[in-house]
Amino acid sequence: MVKVKNADEIRNLIINHPLEYRRIFSIAAHIDHGKSTTADYLLRRAGLMSDSAAGQARGTDYDQEEQDRGITIFTSVVILSYEYDDHLYIFQINDTPGHISFTGEVSRALRGSDGAVILVDALEGVMTQTETNIRLSVGEEATKPVLFINKVDRLISELRLKPEEVQGKLETIIKQVNTLIRRVAPEEFRKTWTVNLVNDSIAIGSAKDGWAFTLSILKEKGVNFTTVFQKYSEGDIAWLRENLPLDDAILRMVIKNLPSPKDAQKWKIKRIWRGDLDSEAGKALLSCDPKGPLLGMITKVFVDPKSKRPILIGRVFSGTLKSDDTIYLIGKRQKHRLKRLGVMEITDLLDVPQIPAGNLFAAFGFICPAGESFTREGTEIAGFEEISYAAEPVVSVTIIPKNPQDIARLGDVVNLWISADPTAQFVYDNETKRYVLSGIDPLQIQILTTRINEQIQINVEDPIIVHRETIMRKGQEIHTKSPNGHNRLLLYVEPLDPATVELLKKREVNEDMDRKEMARILADKAGWDAKSGRNIWAIQDTNILVDMTRGVQRLDRVQEFIIQTWKDFCRKGSLAGEPVMNTKWVILDATVHTDPAHTGLSEILAMTNAACNITFLTADPRLYEPILQIDIKAPAEYLGEISKILNQHRGMILDTIQEDYAIRVKGKIPTSETLNLADEIRAATSGRGFFGYEFLGFEEVPPYLAEKKIAEIRQRNNLPPEVPRPEQWQRFVYVRS
Repeated sequence: MVKVKNADEIRNLIINHPLEYRRIFSIAAHIDHGKSTTADYLLRRAGLMSDSAAGQARGTDYDQEEQDRGITIFTSVVILSYEYDDHLYIFQINDTPGHISFTGEVSRALRGSDGAVILVDALEGVMTQTETNIRLSVGEEATKPVLFINKVDRLISELRLKPEEVQGKLETIIKQVNTLIRRVAPEEFRKTWTVNLVNDSIAIGSAKDGWAFTLSILKEKGVNFTTVFQKYSEGDIAWLRENLPLDDAILRMVIKNLPSPKDAQKWKIKRIWRGDLDSEAGKALLSCDPKGPLLGMITKVFVDPKSKRPILIGRVFSGTLKSDDTIYLIGKRQKHRLKRLGVMEITDLLDVPQIPAGNLFAAFGFICPAGESFTREGTEIAGFEEISYAAEPVVSVTIIPKNPQDIARLGDVVNLWISADPTAQFVYDNETKRYVLSGIDPLQIQILTTRINEQIQINVEDPIIVHRETIMRKGQEIHTKSPNGHNRLLLYVEPLDPATVELLKKREVNEDMDRKEMARILADKAGWDAKSGRNIWAIQDTNILVDMTRGVQRLDRVQEFIIQTWKDFCRKGSLAGEPVMNTKWVILDATVHTDPAHTGLSEILAMTNAACNITFLTADPRLYEPILQIDIKAPAEYLGEISKILNQHRGMILDTIQEDYAIRVKGKIPTSETLNLADEIRAATSGRGFFGYEFLGFEEVPPYLAEKKIAEIRQRNNLPPEVPRPEQWQRFVYVRS
């Protein structure tokens, strides 16, 4: 039975409907596996799309760029009600992107979800982004999975497989998905979260043709799998759509297998919240109590395509958010008053006076980065853990306003889009007087610059691949002096231990934390002594600055100057002016003049910069490049051509897997070698090869290429051709007389 959707009904359901009849979930898949087409049928069920448009309109791809490219770029939220087994259910659904450029959208949607519909193309099978989505949903965000195997029509119509051959293909996909789930699921759920046909946690169908089934639905209808083949041979797709409607199969699978907010938060909160679970707030979070202290999270910044107005979307995990609230942003340490409150339906904000725990919400009135935790003004509660992202920004462009008078406004516009997508970064280069925008790959950069250009006309330089600089050993302890000779600094650099690097990457340790809490985490998880952890001055990416001085007077006066100079160095290392990674900097001693006139920025900057460069250059610095894991699937006869392409691009095959009708090649390849890769793979496989990739990490540039690559990057960064030597800062070295 379809419930007629209207504003008053939705308001009532949001405020009053029992938690056990709610489901909040995301649809996640590899690109082009059919998420948005599937979502069309859920839109139809919600009364937002006609029967004829479902499966073709891609209604959740509201943005013109999405329609033009035929891909999902931004997560869309859909709310619908559905009656099943004499109970009314309310669903809050996120349709997420499938391209690696936009995995940040997936991560943020999953943070606000309790479950995930993992969607897999029956022909292409499990691909790179499928694996990433399972890792993000099941592993990182503890969202329970169900599986929809889509595009079964391709196996029947294109490959003309027999029923038993199709079943074999489906069994392979199910086995691969379950292997991944067991690998990353919370330990207590590694068996119970696997999917199977018997408990209806798997649906099989075709979003293009609008049909799907679970095992229970087949039994209810008195049909079997061969009926599907029969209807295709008869050309009677309408029968399948009418008798095995896709939306019924998906929603019934979700009801039976995905948890309510109250059930999900019993385990999810333990993974995403760092506070005391025995406290009043902790108990309210675990029970999803609408009467408890308010705590929620902003998971998305929706920028209206027409007005460019930002709307904040998130989830209330405990307490009740009210339309007249003044909320406190825990990370930003700011308070803001709401101007509008409600829920999103794709691009529309439906006003709702209050949003209890266990709901997604939408708010208007201020801007903050996605991922921000909030509570009610005057309440002290720990915020949620930082969201873990699958990739790092490794591609940069310089952007310049066509009208020089727009330089200040450009910063505001870009900051809006960076708030919406924190996987990108944006800095102002004081030396070149230009803005530098960095992202995951050229597509993400292209989307962002298109958005920016809609508001301010800009010139965009060609994208560049951003490398990293790091060290192999401890550098010399360097004692430097300021140009006026009145101040001194003694420090050294050493490689940062891998455990701490991981804590920084996952944002379990970050600069905004209380230092006692930071010290505790570093001691427990990375073996730091308590004093070092409490004395951390600053963090820049995966670099840490620690003050280990004793009894130095007036050091606080120049602390900010030292931190500023150190951070600038970490953004532009000595080798090639690229960002520094995985280093620990230790200040051992310092002398600060009594007269503030002798401790200005220029004096401290020169002294600190000299110390950073010298110790870094004596620590065996190396240049590292970003590496992608690539996953190629093609007919087996093209293995030789694929191997040849990877070898030509400095790639490496890590594994080859023979599947039913194809060979799957897993490998790695430098990001800089992928610019024309798609065209080459299509040409080499006669258009029959599919591939995806994800960020793998950074690896050292091969020694035979390093010198040339460093020279190229130095030229690009407008630096002198030769790598500097420590002797160039000799005049700043302090020598005891």
